[in-house]
Amino acid sequence: MSENNLLSANSAPHSDVEDIKKRSNYLRGTLVESLEDRITASIPDDDNRLMKFHGSYMQDDRDLRIERNKQKLEPAYQFMVRVRAAGGVVTPDQWLVMDRTAQEYGNGSIRLTTRQSFQLHGIIKWNMKAFIQEVNEALLNTLAACGDVNRNVMCNPNPDESAVHGQVYEWASKISDHLDPKTRAYHEIWLDEEKVVDSQEAEEIEPIYGPVYLPRKFKIGIAVPPSNDVDVFSQDLGLIAIHKDEQLLGFNVAVGGGMGMTHGDSQTYPQIAKVIGFVYPEQVIDVAEKTVMIQRDYGDRAVRKHARFKYTIDDRGIDWFIQELQSRLGWDLEPVREYAFDHNGDRYGWVKGSNNRWHYTLFIQNGRVKDEENYSLMTGLREIARIHTGDFRLTANQNLIIGNVSSQKKKKINELIQAHGLTDGTNDSALRRNSMACVAFPTCGLAMAESERYLPSLVGKIEELLDEVGLREEEIVIRMTGCPNGCARPGLAEIAFIGKAPGKYNMYLGGGFDGGRLNKLFRENIDEATILGELKPIIQQFAKERNAGEHFGDFCIRAGHIKEVTDGQNFHA
Repeated sequence: MSENNLLSANSAPHSDVEDIKKRSNYLRGTLVESLEDRITASIPDDDNRLMKFHGSYMQDDRDLRIERNKQKLEPAYQFMVRVRAAGGVVTPDQWLVMDRTAQEYGNGSIRLTTRQSFQLHGIIKWNMKAFIQEVNEALLNTLAACGDVNRNVMCNPNPDESAVHGQVYEWASKISDHLDPKTRAYHEIWLDEEKVVDSQEAEEIEPIYGPVYLPRKFKIGIAVPPSNDVDVFSQDLGLIAIHKDEQLLGFNVAVGGGMGMTHGDSQTYPQIAKVIGFVYPEQVIDVAEKTVMIQRDYGDRAVRKHARFKYTIDDRGIDWFIQELQSRLGWDLEPVREYAFDHNGDRYGWVKGSNNRWHYTLFIQNGRVKDEENYSLMTGLREIARIHTGDFRLTANQNLIIGNVSSQKKKKINELIQAHGLTDGTNDSALRRNSMACVAFPTCGLAMAESERYLPSLVGKIEELLDEVGLREEEIVIRMTGCPNGCARPGLAEIAFIGKAPGKYNMYLGGGFDGGRLNKLFRENIDEATILGELKPIIQQFAKERNAGEHFGDFCIRAGHIKEVTDGQNFHA
């Protein structure tokens, strides 16, 4: 499709970001010149928009803003870089590269994200190129970890069904590779590849995305029932693996999920994906490609907060999408196959896989890997990586699986786990094991309130309420974000907090324990004392009146504390 036809898909004026992409020469912009500018540690805003496609956001340390302003210094500019690996699987050597570069170029810590990627913070402009080169030398990359393209393809780690995981992981990798941007800009800017000069070749450079890429980011995740750990209904394109006797039969297709919204704007809302049909494994790449291309052609390019795929579908209807998809495919989807989810968390500790290898799932609070007093998490994982011959698997809940451990290595790895105090969460409450937070302060420029640094403290105080009624081991999904963009998928949690201002949060209740239902606003703009005051009587009532096997989110709806949300379009009703 030509550039003019792409842009004519929407009749309204286009946003400034669309113009930046259009002028960028396939994501090149003036990034080379900006990175070489020694006068400032920042880059211009247009280049920062393009930097996202290369896997990075420019940020500054917000804890230092006031002091640096007093000293008449520019903000402490730095870059966050995401390193992606489809399905979150990396080798021990790749883990060691991330560990070393975090020490050499970053702030000394690694962040495991909710999309099974690595995130490093605190990298200054002068070190960006060296860092990205070392990442690529390790056969990882940062391309398309951010930006208006398909992001990292998520995949269920599934340590107790390794045969199915292997098959699903293979398709996650194939989908990821197929949807990667084809521009050579990344290789030219970061890896010193010679520039493409043939104009005819440049016109064919993005066969899927076209010259202006997608209107907004696009997310794909593959779940393997009965586990919904990737929160498949939060994805733009969710794939539900249908398997029998350790063989992958195909995928149910779900479309139109997404967590982000804007405070005070009822036209924006989180949404859960709709399951529309079944496809065979060999058909799934075609389905992914055509779905992305439909969003390319019909997504809103005028208003970015209305540009996600969920709005494209909701504006036109699911029947419209199915018809458009099947028309482009040239064949029809089969009826949805039967499936069931029973949780969206991780299984901790040692599990023996079907291949007679062992897998150990560590609980890593909010995904932050660093050494602290009496808890040498980063050092312990480094020592394990040096002897480990299997793999590491980043989970969608910010935890880490030491995967494919041989029986011979298990004893030594377990000794290292014990020596460094690494934990599977056994001594933590079920609430804490099911908690998740975004980064927020001090580095995220969108944060309105604390998240990663605050949620552990708040969980501790909610734990006291649970202890009072004997529910310490009750599984409750709790999530917090510093803004409404939804990075920790708060819209699906049984209890969720979304930042409004420093120390103030919107509180949501009623999400589904299996990740299949949205929650709803319960109280707005409240502080910690009010949060605890509101939760205490509900928790007490839950302990006394819950039905056998009833989850907290379900109880909140049945008891009348909150209305059930059956569709994101009713989220604000």
